[in-house]
Amino acid sequence: MSDAGEFIDLALQREGSWSRAEELATRLGKDPGGRGLRFYGASVGAIRGTVRDAGRRYAGLSHDEITALSSELWEVPVFERRLAAVVLLQANVKVLTNSDLTRLEGFIREARMRDLVDPLAVDVVGPLVDGLDILGRVRADSVLDRWVRGPDAWLRRAALLSPLLALRAGAGDWDRFVRHARAVLDESAWRSRDADAGAGGTAGAAAAREALSRVLAEVAKTRPELQFTPAAG
Repeated sequence: MSDAGEFIDLALQREGSWSRAEELATRLGKDPGGRGLRFYGASVGAIRGTVRDAGRRYAGLSHDEITALSSELWEVPVFERRLAAVVLLQANVKVLTNSDLTRLEGFIREARMRDLVDPLAVDVVGPLVDGLDILGRVRADSVLDRWVRGPDAWLRRAALLSPLLALRAGAGDWDRFVRHARAVLDESAWRSRDADAGAGGTAGAAAAREALSRVLAEVAKTRPELQFTPAAG
């Protein structure tokens, strides 16, 4: 384990409590990705503070060091370590590149729970894509197109949620979001029966459709002029 990884892991264990660990296990154990996870019982605030402290202690980490540390934290099936990996990527999203979508895709495939998939999608994937140059954005858009049409419901959820911050702020590509949303709705019937069996089953399919409702509800608060109509037929 790297020095930074050990620092974060030990700090998270110190911040944990049995009662919070049991509460998290009860709540998150119901999610497809919650089975097999362990819990230290550290609060979200403690996790963010730990990552912030690690950033000060190990300042100047390169792109490769940051991404390697995120994978190191994620590798051990402990919820707080995985959330710390997400927070680390959130804090360093400006250094991430198009090629990092492969790593993020792996995290999302394995996560299969809202508490990890949603911050990865909204606070990491979305800002990463928005910060790319034109060529990088074209490549990233092709990746998100594949996610939204693929068999993994949690990747579809992530693709739908990724533009949320931009859309809510008055930017973003609304037409692309509409195409993605329609693709999810059009394919939900047969995918929920067949392909989703390996990606969270009924819960996964519901999670993808729930993401659509969340984006529409949040965007409606600031941009009521944007209207979504499912494709006819």
